[in-house]
Amino acid sequence: MSATTWEKQEKDNTFIFKMSQPIPSYLIALAVGDIVSAEVGPRSRVWAEPCLIEAAKKEYDGVIEEFLAVGEKLFGPYVWGRYDILFMPPSFPFGGMENPCITFVTPCLLAGDRSLVDVIIHEISHSWFGNLVTNATWGEFWLNEGFTMYAQRRISTEVYGSAYTCLEAATGRALLRQHMDNTGEDHPLNKLRVIIEPGVNPDDTYNETPYEKGYCFVSYLAHLVGDQSKFDAFLQAYVNQFKFQSITADDALDFFLEYFPELKKKGVDSLPGFEFDRWLNTPGWPPYLPDLSPGEQLMKPADQLAELWAADSLNMEAIEAVDISAWKTYQLVYFMDQILQKSPLPEGNVERLSEMYPKISKAQNAELRLRWCQIVLKNNHESEYSKVKDFLHSQGKQKYTLPIYRAMWSGSESARALAMETFSATAPQLHVNVQNYVKKILGLEVAEN
Repeated sequence: MSATTWEKQEKDNTFIFKMSQPIPSYLIALAVGDIVSAEVGPRSRVWAEPCLIEAAKKEYDGVIEEFLAVGEKLFGPYVWGRYDILFMPPSFPFGGMENPCITFVTPCLLAGDRSLVDVIIHEISHSWFGNLVTNATWGEFWLNEGFTMYAQRRISTEVYGSAYTCLEAATGRALLRQHMDNTGEDHPLNKLRVIIEPGVNPDDTYNETPYEKGYCFVSYLAHLVGDQSKFDAFLQAYVNQFKFQSITADDALDFFLEYFPELKKKGVDSLPGFEFDRWLNTPGWPPYLPDLSPGEQLMKPADQLAELWAADSLNMEAIEAVDISAWKTYQLVYFMDQILQKSPLPEGNVERLSEMYPKISKAQNAELRLRWCQIVLKNNHESEYSKVKDFLHSQGKQKYTLPIYRAMWSGSESARALAMETFSATAPQLHVNVQNYVKKILGLEVAEN
């Protein structure tokens, strides 16, 4: 359970949990099953079903403590005692859920090469932003997620450097772009302050905006301050001021202006085009985008390679001169995003790409598999439809499942047939929310709860 201590009473198989800190009700979580654990750090262990425990230990041994220590250096003490990770069954619809003391995560994170640990950095960051200082309403979810994305990228910059972090942030920005293209920029959900009408399930308002537009707003506040160490100090003061409380955006922004009286005097909350009110209440693309140019050393080669693959006649000499064997996951992800944007590629190019880069087309990493499935569908590359089917059979994460069904449904007849066939085979193993979202995409009746 998401609790500080637990004990098992042998005599009647009863478990007793104690949580010594106050938490909001959405962070109370309980897991029941055949679950074993392994130590991976001085205050961390991984929990999983026996078949996964070795892989979990291998992936996370020795890495969590570094993230926790950097988090503490930046944001103040980690107050929850332990930081454990529980690997959920593959139907778990999210990447992670930041339950205090024990984060619940998707088994998709077990990539075998530690390439997806940034999800763990994200969940660790919630230990300060979300769990310690909490949004008072789901309409201001960005207070949890925007601050957490900012914190995640601060930790990542300290641990992996700014080039890698900017590349990961560019991937996030692409997801926001994709989302806003899907919904239309002026959709009411593309505001940071969302009005959730009575009778609307907050789950149905979940999208990239609170994460990535929220990240842009927090980055804008840092930009106004103009000094990283001063803004880091503000974040510590903010956590200290509001710890163990639920707050509104107005509380947070008033505190920001009080903490920096010289900015308040300048009227930074009402600079034309960047008004705090506009950030919160006007839908659309963020008015300010943080500078991601340190990532260009990693993005440029990927951009150039994608250009080569989108050409009508392939310049194989130039393509073969680029060695992608040392590219890390996010560089490959970024490359694949560029390929997807340029798709459909000229006839035959996707086959050649697939043959040339088994590292991409036969990847076991879920982020790469998602994008390869999207590329296969966008190019109507039927000979690899089986990979789409296999991926959807292997996991039920919402962020992977819905984009693939959208791509199938907007594709060819055979893609639509694949969607129907795959959904009828996998529906029983999907989380009920994900089932219903897929039904909506496929135009099927959704049963009322």
